[in-house]
Amino acid sequence: MSFNFLLQVTPQGGEEMVNPTGVKEVPIWDILQDSNAGIGWLVNLLLVLMFGYVIFIFVERYLAIRRASKAEADFMVKIKEYLKEGKVEQAKDLCARSTSPSARILEKAIERLGKPMETITAAIENTGKLEVLRLEQRISFLATASGAGPMLGFLGTVIGMVVVFIDLENSATLELKVIAPGIMTAMITTVAGLIVGIISFMGHNHLQSMIGTVVYQMENTALEFTDFLHTPSK
Repeated sequence: MSFNFLLQVTPQGGEEMVNPTGVKEVPIWDILQDSNAGIGWLVNLLLVLMFGYVIFIFVERYLAIRRASKAEADFMVKIKEYLKEGKVEQAKDLCARSTSPSARILEKAIERLGKPMETITAAIENTGKLEVLRLEQRISFLATASGAGPMLGFLGTVIGMVVVFIDLENSATLELKVIAPGIMTAMITTVAGLIVGIISFMGHNHLQSMIGTVVYQMENTALEFTDFLHTPSK
């Protein structure tokens, strides 16, 4: 089914562009301008701002989580060797030089060596929670945008239909060019809202999957460290 009949509007200040089928072609910029009918411009502006912020959050969090997921080769082996040799400060320095969440967890645990095991375990758990919160910062906006984007688009649809009825009421004749702006507002805002919602939803799920991998690494590192502490020294 073709919707080309909706675009049969002559661009202002220019000649009609007619394709071989006889349907007039309208530049995309004119279509976007028509979608700003009523307060459609406000809905479009909100969707553009939301889309830009969604992209910013996804890229920034993706790079940050990717850096956090990179584990240094033989990191845990070096920590164990330092602790076996009693080089606690060297082990802490090695953790401090690393940017991974697992290293920061071990740094807090090493600072509490010599204290009861419950204290060390509590430090590991609390630091782990803080690291997860650090990884998840601003990601909640993606979940919000995945629902708010389509809702804003639907709001634009309703506004567009209201504009259509107002234009019909004020028009003496029923012509497509009269109702085209309202229809464009309804269609463009709906499409834009769905695009924002889909990208936000997929981006949120992908980042959560990446965070799950980092959390698994942190838990594995913490378990290996606690097992090492429980191992009797020879």
